[in-house]
Amino acid sequence: MQADPITTLAPAALTFDRRDYAPDVLLRLYRELLRPRMIEEKMLILLRQGKVSKWFSGIGQEAVAVGSTLALQPDEYILPLHRNLGVFTGRGVPLGRLFAQWQGKATGYTKGRDRSFHFGTNEHHIVGMISHLGPQLAVAGGIALADVLDEKPRVTLTYSGDGGASEGDFHEALNVAAVWQLPVIFLVENNGYGLSTPSSEQFRHRAFVDKGPAYGMEAVQVDGNNVLDVFHLISTLAEDMRQRPRPVLVEALTFRMRGHEEASGTKYVPAELLQEWAAKDPVENYEKWLLAEGLLSETARAQLRADIKREIEAGWLEAEAAPLPVADAARELADMYASLVAGEQLSVVSPDDHLTTDNEELTTKELRFVDAIQDGLREAMRRHPDLVLMGQDIADYGGVFKVTEGFVAEFGKGRVRNTPLCESAIVGAGLGLSIRGRKSMVEMQFADFVSCGFNQIVNNLAKTHYRWGQRADMVVRLPTGAGSAAGPFHSQSNEAWFAHVPGLKVVYPSNPHDAKGLLLSAFADPNPVLYFEHKLLYRSLSGPVPAGYYLTPIGEAALTREGDELSIITYGAGVQWALAACEELNISADILDLRTLLPWDTEAVARTVRKNGRVLVLHEDTLSGGLGAEIAAWVGEHCFGALDAPVGRVGSLDTAVPFAPQLEADFLPQQRLRDALRALRAY
Repeated sequence: MQADPITTLAPAALTFDRRDYAPDVLLRLYRELLRPRMIEEKMLILLRQGKVSKWFSGIGQEAVAVGSTLALQPDEYILPLHRNLGVFTGRGVPLGRLFAQWQGKATGYTKGRDRSFHFGTNEHHIVGMISHLGPQLAVAGGIALADVLDEKPRVTLTYSGDGGASEGDFHEALNVAAVWQLPVIFLVENNGYGLSTPSSEQFRHRAFVDKGPAYGMEAVQVDGNNVLDVFHLISTLAEDMRQRPRPVLVEALTFRMRGHEEASGTKYVPAELLQEWAAKDPVENYEKWLLAEGLLSETARAQLRADIKREIEAGWLEAEAAPLPVADAARELADMYASLVAGEQLSVVSPDDHLTTDNEELTTKELRFVDAIQDGLREAMRRHPDLVLMGQDIADYGGVFKVTEGFVAEFGKGRVRNTPLCESAIVGAGLGLSIRGRKSMVEMQFADFVSCGFNQIVNNLAKTHYRWGQRADMVVRLPTGAGSAAGPFHSQSNEAWFAHVPGLKVVYPSNPHDAKGLLLSAFADPNPVLYFEHKLLYRSLSGPVPAGYYLTPIGEAALTREGDELSIITYGAGVQWALAACEELNISADILDLRTLLPWDTEAVARTVRKNGRVLVLHEDTLSGGLGAEIAAWVGEHCFGALDAPVGRVGSLDTAVPFAPQLEADFLPQQRLRDALRALRAY
């Protein structure tokens, strides 16, 4: 059995090299090292008193957070974990508001919506974690990418634990950062345990620095309990990386003296190991060294502790007096989404946007569905110079569907970026770009592959604004749908996965006009928008498309065809199927194209239901659990009195998408649509 390297870490006593640091630098390190320790001691008392609900202790690890934070410039982002209190105190986050955050008070950074360090503050250039740990590593890459594109000499620092480094997000983030040479310091706090699981059961490598060469990046190890060594290493690296952008992997060897969180305890840790690391306490050892060197007097030591204690007590009293959040459903719903800031417009088209001067109408041209998407994407790139496109093979190759063909020549490889096969990391990078004020688009080569980035979308993008007010200003394009005999992994309709997630917007055009207009609206919207585009429509459907810039409103359905016998509510390719079926069967029907699936247009649905009284909901997605079930339930609840027949649903079979054309044709709902229309008309 391979030895766990953390148990054999060298000296029991720390030795400090002053180098040429001035006394004020050395004393500031001490002050910032002592503050989180004293706060934690207070929190442990409050936890036992039931005044805070949970605590992840960083006692024993403070030197990593403090040394690395003080080594960076104030405008350089840090992405900490849940026991990096020293990052927040080192950046001057007000203690009253920090304590309010831990108590779930209205004045906390998340207004009571999240706890612990699950928040960010752009004022202090900190982006907090989510519980899944790994996703923040890719976000750091996106922040660094924005700095590179803006030619700003800055670095980004992000933390990982040794346990969290087992996640795929760790690999993806490091790989992308290495390929793109992003100035990110990936700092692994190796404390020997992932909760209770020792390193020997987490991984087989002896040290994390062994991983660096495999990614083509530098890797260095540091004694994470030595605040001077951490500060010196990160300062030196950061100074060099600002001039020569590249990622670096840093392994800080350290130990936490308390449980993963207080309820878990430390019974799983050998007593001798706790004793060994207690002798290396980062606060006590540094304090003793300062006293021995004559840099700190006993009087100054006592005075500093008294001052910090007063700060803590004042902050706690402020938090105690702060109000608890008051439940307000309207406010909670509104805060799921970012609003436009002053000066932004979503629905106004100006003369600068290629309106003709005679009649104020856009000129139109006949375009295929795929060309309309390409036209919209090109207009967005011109209108938003901060927009970055990312995806597999989208640069010189133009993407597998050639949507971005020719874009590199016009916009350059900085803004049109081939990516490794790292869907999670690329979505995370998009969020990082948004934090630095840029827009982004991520192209999933096929909608099926979005499952590899699912966590970033539903837990990071969707919840970021609700939690701490940060936009996730990006678009994810998803070529979707069956009909081309591509089989189970290139044909799925998975829009219902995301239409269930508050914080996302989901659009799905059915025609070239809306394909362009909805895409431009998606880029104008400051929220994460998932844009589904049916592959079978790419080159089979053409229509009139206005030239230049225009917007199709998100959240508004469109009545594609009017009729008085029944109503078909659908979207995407379903609109074309409904038109063909009604023509073939000579049915007079309203065909309502939802266009937006989240939020969907309840008023338009109600109007057509009350008009005709007979309703069929159609989608390509499998029938069970599809969006049609939600719409049918809503109609039954809100429009029951207007119904002359049960609400019908038609979707694909509840199977995976088969490969053979004969099987695929039976899987898809076109024939069942015709049968359902006949039955509904005859009811």
